[in-house]
Amino acid sequence: MVEPAPVLAETLSQIKALAASERPLVICDVDEVVLHFIAHLEEHLEAQGLRFLSHAYKLTGNIAGRDGAPVPANAVKDLLQDFFDTWTHRQQPVDGAAQALETLSRSADIVFLTNLPGAWNREKRVRTLAGHGMRYPVITNTGAKGGAVAALAAGRRGPVAFIDDSPQNIRSVQTALADCVLIHFVADRRFFATSDTIAGVHLKTHDWSAVEAYISTCLSD
Repeated sequence: MVEPAPVLAETLSQIKALAASERPLVICDVDEVVLHFIAHLEEHLEAQGLRFLSHAYKLTGNIAGRDGAPVPANAVKDLLQDFFDTWTHRQQPVDGAAQALETLSRSADIVFLTNLPGAWNREKRVRTLAGHGMRYPVITNTGAKGGAVAALAAGRRGPVAFIDDSPQNIRSVQTALADCVLIHFVADRRFFATSDTIAGVHLKTHDWSAVEAYISTCLSD
């Protein structure tokens, strides 16, 4: 049996600082869900003579130089750190995200739960989201999100929905919070087409109007 991912102490501290609430809750990822990630990363890679080898939904083993040789895993990690240091304040919003979350916020609390390399990038992320009309609490995390989602959901009476692009995070939440509404969202349609189909996911989409409609139905049931 797979054990739920524990919540990190730093993440739990941020969660405990939120105002107590019994309202329904929508927990939403940021990269490739409400802010574009892949398109910006492609631009960042191209500037360094790098490219994706395919539209497979992975990074390690899928980034190469002009010789076609995959970049080693430790170099991919460095590339991602450099990307977020360079682009966190420049990322553009996914169409429909701000409007859908605003509508959902009338019936539920909205919280962003984001895996963001570099604690120094958190405030840039908060400002970027706010600048695109998404002024909701931002909780930063590292690794699988199951424990953090369970901690955020504790004490809630209404439905809890989780929106993320990562199969790892969705499976982690499945283990940690069995009755969570799971939405697999990938904004880039090329990568959406190659992403895993995960058993038990309630909705898989790249369209925020579909997310809004589905969660609204869950909230009204």
